[in-house]
Amino acid sequence: MKSNFLNINKIVLSFAVISLIGCTDLDEKVIDEVMGTENADPEASLAAAYGQLGDGTFVDHGSVFALQEYSTDEALLPTRGSDWGDGGKWRAMHEFTWDANNDVIKTTFNQLTLGITKSLTAIGSISKSNINNKALFLAEAKGLLDYYTYTTIDLYGQAPYRDPNNLNAPIEIRKAETTIDALITDVEGLIPNLADIKTQNTHAGRFTKQAAYALLADMYLNRAVLKNKTASTFNFTEQAVNGGGTDMDKVIQYSNLLINNPLFSLESNYFHNFDINNDTSKEMIFTVVQKKNSNRNADNDMAYMSMERIQKPSPDNRGTNASCITPEFYYSWNGNFDDPRFHRYYQYDDGTWFKNDGTDVSVPSTSKVEGTGKPWFHFNRGLQAGQQYGPKILANGNFDLTSDGRIKVYKLFTEKTPTLAADFTPELNFDNPSESVFTQAQINRGVRNFKFEFDPGYGNNGTSGMDVPLYRLGTIYMMRAEAYFRSGNVAAALADVNKLRTSRTREALFNNAPGIAIASLDANTLYKESGYELYWEMYRRKAMIRFNKFDLPGTAKPASQSYRRIFPIPQATLDASKEFTQNPGY
Repeated sequence: MKSNFLNINKIVLSFAVISLIGCTDLDEKVIDEVMGTENADPEASLAAAYGQLGDGTFVDHGSVFALQEYSTDEALLPTRGSDWGDGGKWRAMHEFTWDANNDVIKTTFNQLTLGITKSLTAIGSISKSNINNKALFLAEAKGLLDYYTYTTIDLYGQAPYRDPNNLNAPIEIRKAETTIDALITDVEGLIPNLADIKTQNTHAGRFTKQAAYALLADMYLNRAVLKNKTASTFNFTEQAVNGGGTDMDKVIQYSNLLINNPLFSLESNYFHNFDINNDTSKEMIFTVVQKKNSNRNADNDMAYMSMERIQKPSPDNRGTNASCITPEFYYSWNGNFDDPRFHRYYQYDDGTWFKNDGTDVSVPSTSKVEGTGKPWFHFNRGLQAGQQYGPKILANGNFDLTSDGRIKVYKLFTEKTPTLAADFTPELNFDNPSESVFTQAQINRGVRNFKFEFDPGYGNNGTSGMDVPLYRLGTIYMMRAEAYFRSGNVAAALADVNKLRTSRTREALFNNAPGIAIASLDANTLYKESGYELYWEMYRRKAMIRFNKFDLPGTAKPASQSYRRIFPIPQATLDASKEFTQNPGY
């Protein structure tokens, strides 16, 4: 992603901002450190606030993704043989056995509250400056603050705040039930000072008017939940914060501003939204900009985590055989396995298709990895079940090639058990149904998710040039469909669902066939359609709560109590601060 302003990786941050980035004891720093707003460079501090989106927070599998996805039916990270035990912290997210000492919960809280801190630093610094575009930059900083705060109160029920213009101001704790309305009011008030996307050097990586519309639609859709997250029912048609209809009316209003904007349109190739070059997608509204080869603001986890170790996009890269999806989510696609969002075959430039079914003999080696020039093997996209095929590495560290230089395709076996075929099965079948633990002989269980393209650039498994979508047009259509449905306009909801289904097309191997419309819509069908469009995009937990699915039992998950819809405040934070109190149930 190119930008003409706020290139996060090239700006030299001021001393005050560097001191924040370098913090390791984030609990104590976020709560007790006096922010150096008087000395922070305004543009550098704003760049740091943007950078925190990508410093693990919304791009690493172990942060917001873990809380929003591993706690749902869409994703889990089981222990596989000797891998991914890590004291049970990953399993706990899916087994609902987490507590206030869980490291995933602590890390995510630290990252989000550091985003709040950096946003407050930027607000204070910009407020005291006389820089050009002061009103614009200040609105962006406040928008980032609202986004970090909204995510924090959604996950933890409370978030810290300090007046950015008063270095001696006390820490305040903002509670979800009262803060959600204040956030809505604040974001609505920012809109006049924000830029329209693609004006004033902005793009999807900046907080624009369009990002504000998307955030407002999201907040209004979830407002009833945030006001009383443990309730058995939610009043989705409550009067909106500032009048003008109900919450769902506001979702529709803000969604319309995006759906009717000619700058946005649905991509016929659904998976282009998750390609390495997805900055060219016409769906992107607000994204985390990633810069390949930057250790600070890039992460390949969305693709890397689900790929088997023996699956190698280049001679220098491999997957890590970790996360998968549940049988419940896989079988929710029954009758829709030909949906263009479920799976897509890759076609090489010479017309060769990688079918991954044993009929492949070889593929061209003409596709090269940036930075190394080595051959690039492209795996298919979407959900991957069954026996897997791919290249083999020779003793010299290169792909095995045919005499005419093509990449040979082999039946794959798991790396750590070379006699065990890499055959991904929908069923997980844990020996102990309440513990997501596999023996070494069981490690290939679980359908894998290759929705996001693996970026092998420069032979680095850990970085990617793919921008991570936070809001895209497909998200907005799905939110508007739900708002129509909850308002009683089922016909309009069905039209939006079918717009998503039929706008996506299959690959040329299937004559670019469009998805098939459905004839009717009820709550369960709408819920499934939400999963089809938005799986693995850090959206599922919120949807499960709204549709009353989150508390139900599932694979390695017991029926749970409603207090687990909110995560605990980390014990380390409670130990460092008297301002926070633990959430009920913990």
